[in-house]
Amino acid sequence: MAALSDEIRYSRRHPLIQRPTITHRPMPIPIQLPDIPEAERTPLVEQLLSLIEALMEANQRQAEQIQQLRDEIAILKGEKARPVFKPSGMEGSGQGAGGGEEGGEEKPRRAGSSKRAKTQELIIHEDCPIAPREEVPATARFKGYRDFIVQDLHIGAHNTRYRLEVWQTPEGEWLCGELPATVQGSHFGAGLRAYVLYQYHQCHVTQPLLREQLLEWGIDISVGQIDALLSGRNDVFFAEKDQLLEVGLEVSSYVTVDDSGARHQGRNGYVTHIGNDFFAWFSSSESKSRINFRRLLQAGEPFYSLNDEALAYWRAQGLPQAMCRALMAPPILELTTTTAWEAHLQTLGITQERHQRIATEGALLGGVLAKGLSRELVIVSDGAGQFAILLHALCWVHAERRIHTLIPLNERHRQDQQRMRAQLWALYADLKAYRCDPDPDAIAGLRARFKALFTQKTSWATLNALLKRLKAHQQELLLVLLRPDIPLHTNGSENDIRSYVKWRKISGGTRSDLGRRCRDIFASLKKTCRKLGISFWDYLNDRIGQVGAIPPLPEIVRQRALAAKGVP
Repeated sequence: MAALSDEIRYSRRHPLIQRPTITHRPMPIPIQLPDIPEAERTPLVEQLLSLIEALMEANQRQAEQIQQLRDEIAILKGEKARPVFKPSGMEGSGQGAGGGEEGGEEKPRRAGSSKRAKTQELIIHEDCPIAPREEVPATARFKGYRDFIVQDLHIGAHNTRYRLEVWQTPEGEWLCGELPATVQGSHFGAGLRAYVLYQYHQCHVTQPLLREQLLEWGIDISVGQIDALLSGRNDVFFAEKDQLLEVGLEVSSYVTVDDSGARHQGRNGYVTHIGNDFFAWFSSSESKSRINFRRLLQAGEPFYSLNDEALAYWRAQGLPQAMCRALMAPPILELTTTTAWEAHLQTLGITQERHQRIATEGALLGGVLAKGLSRELVIVSDGAGQFAILLHALCWVHAERRIHTLIPLNERHRQDQQRMRAQLWALYADLKAYRCDPDPDAIAGLRARFKALFTQKTSWATLNALLKRLKAHQQELLLVLLRPDIPLHTNGSENDIRSYVKWRKISGGTRSDLGRRCRDIFASLKKTCRKLGISFWDYLNDRIGQVGAIPPLPEIVRQRALAAKGVP
């Protein structure tokens, strides 16, 4: 404790109580590098400046870590950490202001949030005529009604006793009445089950709170019965979710992808999101590798195909030629189980981990294309390596974020950083305008501006290296010039996966494989319903009550996607 830089002083507010109070020392002010003229910037000076900048950045990161430790110590001692004041979202001119990482792009309104008359579309369940308190004269004329609509809820238990008649024929045969199909042998009705699913998956109400609420309403239910309602008899939802990705990839011209953390059985895992304006699909797994993502793209059981696409991938990844020839030797195989594929690798003598990984990635890529995935499908990502497959586009918001998160060491660095961000957002705005109204004559100018932007030399070596790395991804960042139908960012995936992160913070993780599967299924169906403008509550009641008023979601996704392309 003596080594800590926090100073401890004792308050004299009370003569008998001496309370320790922590006073934080201010963060050290970074040393300002001198402004060296260009004429004096020899190669040796440039090398020394780069070394000094790297050391200063390391010191800045170390100072931030020290401050975080000081805050944690303060909290443990009963004090408060240093407050962090974030800028207001109303400040700025639209270039990344207010969380505007879209460069001032207006966010689309959620389905059902547009202005409308409050009671115009309400269903009236009961009419209650009310006469005036005063006696109506016989000569008065009735002029109609002045409507006053009151919205209310009827919440409470509604128990039904089905009395199944039992008969015995003279021949000794027993006849018994049958329960309705919606009951499915359960002692809890379709409405209660839909409510439990809605509260848990839509409103993120935990199981203990949900049980407490139901008990107060007169529902006699246990923790195990709530868990059974959440995870049991979900076959209809399983099938619909499995078809969702298959149809979505089939009819879409692009998808955005993202991943986040998802705990399962006390261990850290990952959840991958695939979707666009018409659907959202989630899947949890133990890894977020290239192998995992290519398995997900197959929308079903893994399929390993040894074809020309797989061979091209093996050669690009540097797999030894002898192994490539062995894999492509007749007869060309197509394997449908992971066990069979691993046994095939052992038979061919491919035992090293790296060689097995590359061979598996290539075979899964071949399987993805063999299953019919369009080669024109664009995958828009934040730049994670596992998503770089087929036609790959990068998110401009994440590219700008790399510049924004750099820590300038002096005023000149800060000016260079702000100047580069302003130029990037200006180019971004012009790319958005091009996307809305494609003009082939503007492509050459936009490419020239991109090259000029990312080949600039600033006074900051770290910024120069970052610009050089971004310049290497010109094809992925400017794919919108050839495909104006794709977005310039992955904000759709970011927004979709946010509710998953909220769920993780509230409930922690899942304990059973069935629970993890249910979490993925209802997250996918809930987000897809929202994108299609369908009430998730109505959807649950339709499926559980076997009403059939809402068509299968994959069918609706197909119709919406084809309509967006102008296909009747």
